Amino acid sequence: MRVRILIDARFTRTDQHDGISRFGASLIEAVSRRAEVAVLINDDRQLALLPDVPHVKVSSPLSPAELFIAARVNGLNPDVVFCPMQTMGSWGRRYPLILTLHDLIYYEHPDPPGFLPAPVRLLWRLYHKAYWPQRILLDRADVVATVSHTTRWLMSEKRLTRRPVRIIGNAPQGGRQPRQVDGRAEKTLLYMGSFMPYKNVETVIAGMAQLPDYELHLLSRISPPRRSELEAFIPAGARVVFHGGVSEAEYEELLRRTTALVSLSRSEGYGLPLVEAMSLGTPVIASDIPIFREVGGRGALYVDPDSPAEFAAAVRALEAPGAWTGASDAARAQAAAFSWDASAEALLAAAREAIEAFGQRRARRGLHR
Repeated sequence: MRVRILIDARFTRTDQHDGISRFGASLIEAVSRRAEVAVLINDDRQLALLPDVPHVKVSSPLSPAELFIAARVNGLNPDVVFCPMQTMGSWGRRYPLILTLHDLIYYEHPDPPGFLPAPVRLLWRLYHKAYWPQRILLDRADVVATVSHTTRWLMSEKRLTRRPVRIIGNAPQGGRQPRQVDGRAEKTLLYMGSFMPYKNVETVIAGMAQLPDYELHLLSRISPPRRSELEAFIPAGARVVFHGGVSEAEYEELLRRTTALVSLSRSEGYGLPLVEAMSLGTPVIASDIPIFREVGGRGALYVDPDSPAEFAAAVRALEAPGAWTGASDAARAQAAAFSWDASAEALLAAAREAIEAFGQRRARRGLHR
């Protein structure tokens, strides 16, 4: 049976993908080759970053109308609905539902993303004061998705849901040829990601004091106050470049030339920049945390996130004869373990499971009437 799946694409950006936006759009493209797919949007500009599939325009997921979104979705009569977040309204739904929890970062680091409206930021902080609101949301689904074994283990430890949890992982973009593995690389280091405190960019900047012959490129958009904070942290003689955002093409070109991508984050739900870099054969230097060990495997160099000296030593280690080429080969081999085709198959398996679970619950309710 060919499944008709409705995917909530309202978390798609209108200018340039962030992690959640890319996750959703990439899954939509891969799943659309295997099933009938339609998407929900709330802004016509989102269509520029989405595959060409049927769409329905509804209210924003951040509006009060989200409480009643199920009534609108009921009328679309999907076989199953997949949301790449866990916050989709489900009151009164008459369809199978899969919700996604990417990580538990904001329980440790409760500062909400700055782009959210002030009332939503307040609710965000309150929501992450305890685990019970998360349990209520997740238990309203038929199946819960997450992107890594690490997050699934944490969910189990915190007993966040009684529903089955299935892994639908991130992956690099397909169709890109790896860089030339000839041992030549610019003396640059790249960081791609937000500048929230848990990302620990300060340790990377501090490590540049021991790497005066390298240049650190901070690629993502950054607020003026946060940039000022980090600029004051730059050691004398260190070279740090703030790009304030780069295009997809610019990002890929920089990855093809650099010595390594760096991420010393203290917490992550996945670490997509690591996989993007590794898929091109760019070595990765990452903090030694469980999720990066899962994603990076043998394709990354791991360091203590509290040690600028260890970070600098890892960069210097790549200068040894044959070291950079070996790291590049290992990175490409590790990245080959991830693909959007595999993620699409995992989503369709979860969809069939959700359809069956929903039918069984509905049948039980009918017996008790």
